[in-house]
Amino acid sequence: MTKTNPICVALDTPELLRAVALAKMLHGHVGMMKIGMEFFYAHGTQGYEAIAATGMPIFLDLKLHDIPNTVAQGLKALLRLEPAITNIHATGGLDMMKAAREVVTGKTKLIAVTILTSLSNENIWAAGFDTRNTDQHALNLAKLTHEAGLDGVVCSPLDLAAIRTSLPRNFLTVVPGIRPADAASHDQKRVATPKAAIDAGADILVIGRAITGAADPAKAAADILLSLQ
Repeated sequence: MTKTNPICVALDTPELLRAVALAKMLHGHVGMMKIGMEFFYAHGTQGYEAIAATGMPIFLDLKLHDIPNTVAQGLKALLRLEPAITNIHATGGLDMMKAAREVVTGKTKLIAVTILTSLSNENIWAAGFDTRNTDQHALNLAKLTHEAGLDGVVCSPLDLAAIRTSLPRNFLTVVPGIRPADAASHDQKRVATPKAAIDAGADILVIGRAITGAADPAKAAADILLSLQ
């Protein structure tokens, strides 16, 4: 990830050849690639290495969530891939996050997912959380993540303001739910434009279909980057 290019492209496809082609096409136009469950479960470490061979930094987005020892051992196995960033779920709790941090310290940036951007106030209430306020719940989880010593969080663009007000500026914010003004929201409910998210304090913008689904992905990425200036 470069300071001048905060765009992280989500290679959310099970098709290896398409993912590699996109990575090569977007090299130099974005700051980072994201490999998530859809691609990693289909192609594993060999698929990861095919993307890494393009020379781009990678955010390995597997959202580990289990008991502390299981998460720690899972991360230990993944560290040989040398991702620039990887993540776990903050709802795994303080002990789980501390165990994860101890394994990865100095080897990769470790961040925690707060609340998925597909969840609304009503959704988190229905799931059993004692709140109908996603931004307050995200802030509580971000504070717990910071207490655990992690590098930052994945959060909705709508949760940024409270996190930026309450936590140090060097606490990394990786922000999905980014949609250019003319793009569809698809299955995400809490979204923002790239410029609005950057203005609110986002460090890294995770963008998928608005770039990967474009007729010219490199131009789509360049247009988004231009909109941030």
